[in-house]
Amino acid sequence: MYKLKIFSYLPNPRVWKAIIAGKICGVEVEVIGDKPANLGSWLWDFNPNILDENERSPEHKYARKGKRGFSGVLYKTDSFLKAHPFGTVPAAFSPDGDTGIFESNSILRAVARIGKKFNLYGKDEYEASRIDSFLDANLVFAREAQVYMLDYENVSKEGYERMTAAYEFYLSGIESALNENPYISGKDLSIADISFVCDFAQFLREGHYEEVLNKRGFELIAINFNDEYPKTFTHLFSLVKREEFSSVLGSYLDWYKDKLNI
Repeated sequence: MYKLKIFSYLPNPRVWKAIIAGKICGVEVEVIGDKPANLGSWLWDFNPNILDENERSPEHKYARKGKRGFSGVLYKTDSFLKAHPFGTVPAAFSPDGDTGIFESNSILRAVARIGKKFNLYGKDEYEASRIDSFLDANLVFAREAQVYMLDYENVSKEGYERMTAAYEFYLSGIESALNENPYISGKDLSIADISFVCDFAQFLREGHYEEVLNKRGFELIAINFNDEYPKTFTHLFSLVKREEFSSVLGSYLDWYKDKLNI
């Protein structure tokens, strides 16, 4: 029996955080979803399902205006919005559907709390708070990255510089942490490492838009990642080799490894 149910667009590296943690902690996570372009055909709910074509209409009682990366009409039940007031995905639920959990790092924390004997969320309140510090820093970076990645073709000079500053600030902090310890938050693997891997793997996908960025006069922000942040680079690719990570990420970073011949 699953301990957490997640509805989201797929594939989604932010959902992978919870799945990876679940594999490590022995916590079953059920994931339901579809490609982003197809979510407009779904009824967003604790028990989501695809609506028949004749049901999809702006007059449907659960029709809502799409936002945050979605345009047009989306169909969200009242109970979905009660559990998820911001109406976003990934949307996680407790097994009874009564409790909604949103934001990928909070969903990740929930998995670690359920599987607490594995200490992915630290051994005590102090370690947990340190892990939270890295998760907060990760969230700031991921928010900037989301804005950047949704609009490569129109990114402005100011937007590019803002993303570059966020990248340098975040990576310099991770590099500094790894100078002192084998893992981001200390001596043991934690959800800080899992969150970093998933969000940064997604950021590296900017490489698919190199030509687009070059035409606008910009180079890839992470073009010298392996040279400028060597410990962070090594940490990322040592983790993605682990079965709990590789079985979830699959071939997601193969293009990048091929490019660098690693």
